Amino acid sequence: MDYDFIIAGGGSAGSVLAARLSENPAVRVLLLEAGGTDRHPFYHMPAGFAKMTKGIGSWGWQTVPQRHMQNMVIRYTQAKVIGGGSTINAQIYTRGNALDYDEWRQMGCEGWGYEDVLPYFRKAEDNDSFDNRWHGKGGPLGVSQPSAPLPICEAYFAAAGQLGIPRNPDMTGEVQDGVGYYQLTQRHARRSSAAMAYLAPNRRRPNLTVRTGAQVRRILTEGGRATGVELIDGSRLMAGAEVILSAGAIGSPRLLMLSGIGPGDHLHGLGIDVALDQPGVGSNLQDHLDLFVIAECTGPHTYDRFAKPHLSALAGLQYLLTRKGPVASSLFETGGFWYADPAARSPDIQFHLGLGSGIEAGVAAMPQGGVTLNSAYLRPRSRGTVRLASADPLAAPLIDPNYWEDPHDREMSIRGLKLAQEIMRQDALKPFVLAERLPGPDVRTDEDYVNYACRHSKTDHHPAGTCRMGADPAAVVDTRLRLNGIAGLRVVDASVMPTVVSSNTNAPTIMIAEKAADMIRADHRL
Repeated sequence: MDYDFIIAGGGSAGSVLAARLSENPAVRVLLLEAGGTDRHPFYHMPAGFAKMTKGIGSWGWQTVPQRHMQNMVIRYTQAKVIGGGSTINAQIYTRGNALDYDEWRQMGCEGWGYEDVLPYFRKAEDNDSFDNRWHGKGGPLGVSQPSAPLPICEAYFAAAGQLGIPRNPDMTGEVQDGVGYYQLTQRHARRSSAAMAYLAPNRRRPNLTVRTGAQVRRILTEGGRATGVELIDGSRLMAGAEVILSAGAIGSPRLLMLSGIGPGDHLHGLGIDVALDQPGVGSNLQDHLDLFVIAECTGPHTYDRFAKPHLSALAGLQYLLTRKGPVASSLFETGGFWYADPAARSPDIQFHLGLGSGIEAGVAAMPQGGVTLNSAYLRPRSRGTVRLASADPLAAPLIDPNYWEDPHDREMSIRGLKLAQEIMRQDALKPFVLAERLPGPDVRTDEDYVNYACRHSKTDHHPAGTCRMGADPAAVVDTRLRLNGIAGLRVVDASVMPTVVSSNTNAPTIMIAEKAADMIRADHRL
């Protein structure tokens, strides 16, 4: 069977596109996802995120050794399940700063300023707390206040206040600055992934086909136009209108390069026939590097205690009966935005308060229980790459975020970590915090901090920019997200961001897909 639109990648963007384009019953839409379904209950319970940090529902990739970080190799979780990142993330709903999008417009991306994108954020939302200029109700995506905060969260707000950081009840509203409870992509204390929000209500549409376990091998092109896709099993599927790539900031450039679209020298070297020499594919990789403070608590103030089997069972029962308690927590529903550089145009550090000490891979939970405060520098100047290791479509890609290539990023990252330490040391947290364990008292000098970071940092899972949009000839896609040089091919996901937004990237990715759906309908007069 032929389709009008074939969408490669059933993540946050792909789920939105499939639902929106199939609203027209005359349009035949095929959504292809390499991963499996989201039937397992861990995907729907907010606290299931803790299992995802260990690799459930992901490709199992890692970075190449980071040459500016003592050759550290970092686990690089990329979703491999329907709903993509929205099915395995910590459900944090943040949008970035309004100035992020205004900068996109200033870079030549007309139609992508904050006032241009705000209607699409609102369109996606079904917000349980706000209905105003910045928020909407009635959209597919559940956006809710946390249902299981703990007293230590309020103490964290008070501690930040002791350093002059204000409480902010809505960090996606008029002002980003401050600390508070994050809004979450949840509805009735269940994860509201893009798959659950957009696909699940519409799976019975006769013009929408969703296939899981269907990995695309390459995009088929003929005469400078995308005509369809070839799957790993060799089968071919044809698209009459467009092929749309929504495989993410790693997956989309990877698939383009496997299809012969990318840096010509790189592809030649791997024996891949070049359909289009486009050096920008897989370049411009940006990501948020995460550093963290872990402190031991004075008592059972976090969710660590529920790691014990009998308490875990009780927590599960509580959740089933009341939708409250530890299982209703995403563990990272508290945080905020502040400044490493006091002269920055908007907050450049993001905090996530983790309600436990064994959340990060490789860090054991503390007997008495602990708490984690993560910090990430939001506007890195370093740029990395995604490249192929070989022409084999089953081989893992070479992911190089190139963290700290620019020394400015290193300085700001460590300033953010030190600020996190200062927050944890304030009087307001003293009833809850016994002692800092990481970085700990032995880390004092700048060299000590660098060494600590090169042992304990991680990605915040926010890769972006690898199929950059722009109005210039070097851009991979134009401002309507059409691939420059190949007709009938579009890229819609975080890879099109010219610069990574100053926050988590899931809500912006959903916004990009909502806006792209309108563009596609307009371009095809649907």
